[in-house]
Amino acid sequence: MPSPESLLNAFTTLLVTIDPPGLAPIFLALTNGMNRAERLSVASRATIIAAGVLLGFLIAGSAVLGVLGITLPAFRVAGGLLLFYIAFEMIFEKRQERHERTSERAVTRDHIINIAAFPLAVPLIAGPGAISATILLSGQFGHEDWGRLWLAAILAVVMAITMAAFLAAERIDRYLGATGRTILSRLLGLLLAALSVQFVADGALALFGG
Repeated sequence: MPSPESLLNAFTTLLVTIDPPGLAPIFLALTNGMNRAERLSVASRATIIAAGVLLGFLIAGSAVLGVLGITLPAFRVAGGLLLFYIAFEMIFEKRQERHERTSERAVTRDHIINIAAFPLAVPLIAGPGAISATILLSGQFGHEDWGRLWLAAILAVVMAITMAAFLAAERIDRYLGATGRTILSRLLGLLLAALSVQFVADGALALFGG
């Protein structure tokens, strides 16, 4: 059994890397216009998908990236570019324009599934940082089944905290109003744009520096 110190270190590492409180306002902006049931669906799907992705890297680890010939810096650059696209849509309200042209049925099915998978699950929750942290922690816990089970349990707790943060963000929406949501969406889009540039810069620096 891993020591309490190593378990606490793994929990802290994953919690800080995934950053549920920081993701909550982004979730609120991305699900603008959805009701409580739709947001619950997005939150549950996103956390389940992200947990599955991270569990896959926990089990397979660096072997998956090695077989595919993909490095973590390259993954960081790709995730940054995808995030920048989402940020562009948020800043210039392209997402809202598309929502207005979409029927309610499409929003509740296709749109919810798409938002949950990208960008919430990947790369916001299960991003390059969370994936790299999971791979490193799996190496620290060894290749024994018990060590991986403990790490999987910690990951499940962090995912539960993330979903709770998403659901708490829904209550904030009641106090914002239409103007507040528009301002928040554009501000968060700007922050996402900066975050995406940082992802690309860090990945490019590691690629070319190495």
